[in-house]
Amino acid sequence: MSESQFDMDLCDFSAPPSPAANVACTARRGDKVLTLVRAVPEETAIAFTVNGSTHAVMMATPADLEDFARGFALTEGLIADPAEISSLDIVATSLGVELRLWLADHRARDYSARRRSMAGPTGCGLCGIESLAEAMRPAPVVAGARLFDSAAIESAMAALGPAQSLHRQTHAVHAAAFWTPSQGLLALREDVGRHNALDKLVGALSCQGVSAAQGLVLMTSRVSVELIQKAAKLAAPVLVAISAPTAAAIRLADACGITLVAVARGRDFEVFTHPERFIDRASHHVA
Repeated sequence: MSESQFDMDLCDFSAPPSPAANVACTARRGDKVLTLVRAVPEETAIAFTVNGSTHAVMMATPADLEDFARGFALTEGLIADPAEISSLDIVATSLGVELRLWLADHRARDYSARRRSMAGPTGCGLCGIESLAEAMRPAPVVAGARLFDSAAIESAMAALGPAQSLHRQTHAVHAAAFWTPSQGLLALREDVGRHNALDKLVGALSCQGVSAAQGLVLMTSRVSVELIQKAAKLAAPVLVAISAPTAAAIRLADACGITLVAVARGRDFEVFTHPERFIDRASHHVA
């Protein structure tokens, strides 16, 4: 079978699958055993190809894929502006979805040089060192930003639940959102992967021309290093999360000037780095 024939067999030229599926399950409810139908999130292999070469493959929710492609390209440093993507095709196959990005000429040259610099002999130890350096790469420094009243955190996080349509349906996905005091919730994206959700949000905001300096990035997950790296690429000065951060995420947020707020539930929250962006008139007590 020729390679072109193989590609034709894989591609069904249909739309990507639905982000959720209804499945049967046997459920225990007290003393009863019931047969139920439950909505669960879909998880699909998503391949990013850049100028015809495979760049990355990951599992993700097959929704908002154009935002995902643009946001991933931005946070990975493949582009600095969505306009540097000359074309983007979404191709659904029997194995998953391929996001085909073609870059503008100057970015294509940079990408080719980057791939050549990363290619080398295996077994020398350098490949592992390069991978570790990439995982712990420094993030851009985020300067400035407006001041926020601490009540903004409560209002912003309260707006998340009503906007999470896929989570209400499946109870099994993360959300990344952007909120401003003047406009409320401007964008929200959901995915089975927290970093995927943030990439989708980055892609959506970049196309809308929204400045992250005017609001809060919200996450319904714990905060890891890669989330801080992506928030810094977005030039987001404040990241607020429902769950706790890792120690490495705190160190990176401090180094790159991001105000990291976590364990944000109701009126309660904890500020781990750069608290100077918040005006809080509550009395201060030391436990």
